[in-house]
Amino acid sequence: MPSSNITDTGAPDRTDLAPFAVSLGDPAGIGPEIVAKSWVMREARGLPPFFAVGDAASLRAVWLGPIATISSPEEAADVFGRALPCLQVAEAGEIVPGSPSIDGARTAFQALEVAVGLARSGSAAGIVTAPVGKEQLYGVGFTHPGQTEFVAERCGVAPHNAVMMLAGPSLKVVPITIHIALADVPSVLTIDLIRARAMTTAKGLQRNFGIARPRLAVAGLNPHAGENGALGREEIDVIRPAIELLRADGLDIVGPLAADGMFHARARETYDAALCMYHDQALIPIKTLNFDDGVNITLGLPIVRTSPDHGTAFGIAGTDSANPGAMIAALRMAAEAARARITYG
Repeated sequence: MPSSNITDTGAPDRTDLAPFAVSLGDPAGIGPEIVAKSWVMREARGLPPFFAVGDAASLRAVWLGPIATISSPEEAADVFGRALPCLQVAEAGEIVPGSPSIDGARTAFQALEVAVGLARSGSAAGIVTAPVGKEQLYGVGFTHPGQTEFVAERCGVAPHNAVMMLAGPSLKVVPITIHIALADVPSVLTIDLIRARAMTTAKGLQRNFGIARPRLAVAGLNPHAGENGALGREEIDVIRPAIELLRADGLDIVGPLAADGMFHARARETYDAALCMYHDQALIPIKTLNFDDGVNITLGLPIVRTSPDHGTAFGIAGTDSANPGAMIAALRMAAEAARARITYG
């Protein structure tokens, strides 16, 4: 049932940026709910103008608030103060929160495609992507590991040059390898891969966060960073040589460090971003520290792209219990990155 406890809080602050395109993700997930709740909190949280891209029916399925169907991004800023703007794409059919469908996945796919196109054309200041269900997307022809890789391809960026950073108020992390089996990580790690990820990370910290000289810390792969080869040679053969080359390139970078000592408060004060060797090495600390306000920001793209650092949460969809904190953080970070790019390029 639509929630009835969300009310309008007034007009938002205006911004010199174009509105942001927010793809609603899977219409049966929590994307529509957290986008609607973010709109309600737009003034209190200082959010930039944005518009939803997807099926407006998915918003109405979980929310009783005002929705304004728009035909172009230019209309969004004018109506944003009184209604949540929504750029309608293909209808998702019958929408049952918590019950994903092929039609819903097709709508999510189209919404993502449209949002990327609007950002690339400059009609949107950037994109924020709500969570999608990959199993359903694969059923409609989606062939990428995730939305990050899809956006990179549509922007003409090679996969190794598009870097997924997870960022929160107290930590920024980059996984060098992402959605692969843990057993495959040692064979995938190369000096060139680490160098490419690190260079993109450093440039991304400058462009999107205004950090003039980023400080990077690199985790080892093995316990205790390999114990000088006693617990594995990846640090000696791959990670350390990559770091030495990066220092020669002018980066402020340290490592390889024992991962179990990198994420306490004092350690985090010594670097701006941590480069981790595999998915969980990066995501466990960021989700522990910043679960409700962690943001996935893609570095290395010609457009700004952020996303909440959580999934579709089908199990709670439609219950009015989804926390919009990460979506709010993603919108705020998108605006900060877009403004930083004006200054830092």
